[in-house]
Amino acid sequence: MKLTVDALNLTIGDQQILKDISVQTQEGQFVGLIGSNGSGKSTLLKAIYKTLKPDSGEIHLGDMNILKSTEKKVAQQVSVVSQFNELSFDLTVEQMVLLGRTPHKSLLEQDTQADFDLVEQALEKTGLIRYKKRSYLSLSGGEKQRVVLARAITQEPRFMILDEPTNHLDIRYQLDILETVKALNIGILAALHNLEQAANYCDIIYALKDGQVIGCGTPETLLTESLIEGIYGVKCSIYHHPITGGLGFHYYFEKEQEDE
Repeated sequence: MKLTVDALNLTIGDQQILKDISVQTQEGQFVGLIGSNGSGKSTLLKAIYKTLKPDSGEIHLGDMNILKSTEKKVAQQVSVVSQFNELSFDLTVEQMVLLGRTPHKSLLEQDTQADFDLVEQALEKTGLIRYKKRSYLSLSGGEKQRVVLARAITQEPRFMILDEPTNHLDIRYQLDILETVKALNIGILAALHNLEQAANYCDIIYALKDGQVIGCGTPETLLTESLIEGIYGVKCSIYHHPITGGLGFHYYFEKEQEDE
């Protein structure tokens, strides 16, 4: 399913966060957003999944006008995995994942065997079957994030948004989540901090700075040493990994000398 964001502008308070942003994804593509903190990545994603309302612009997913559609209708097509997933009440892992069926239900509609089958499949894909009856609150951060991913899969989305989902996780959980998502073979739009992960999982990457798109392309063509220095203010060397062949990055920071 194709996502089209056209000329999006969004202001929070007296600050314009998004400035005439346009982004496109094609069917089945894994598309990444990179940029420093405050560049507008998460704000753009929140506008797409209707947590924030843009000042102007258009967002379409296939034939659906997201800005003119209800939250429920959007949630029937789009699922979200973000970096913060704390709850103040307790549920089992199974109950938490079953919430992914909510957008497909009427108010008092009961869960069916088909719903529980989808939960089981999602738990299998995320390696959580043995946690099925565990309390969600008792899990580690990485385990909680896999539960949230299982819930998003149970939603049966045609498109998935990842809002820095691996930011606070150890390396194994980061790769586990990205591998699972990649294997879904649906459209993905992901804000990612780790450039190696962006380079090795994304088909296309958009670079954001100060609320604007400053570049777009494949990892090989977009990710240059000058672009990275311009975005993050650090120098780097880019190389191909001798085993995987993927892009690798070595960063070094040159502190500015103060005038004597």
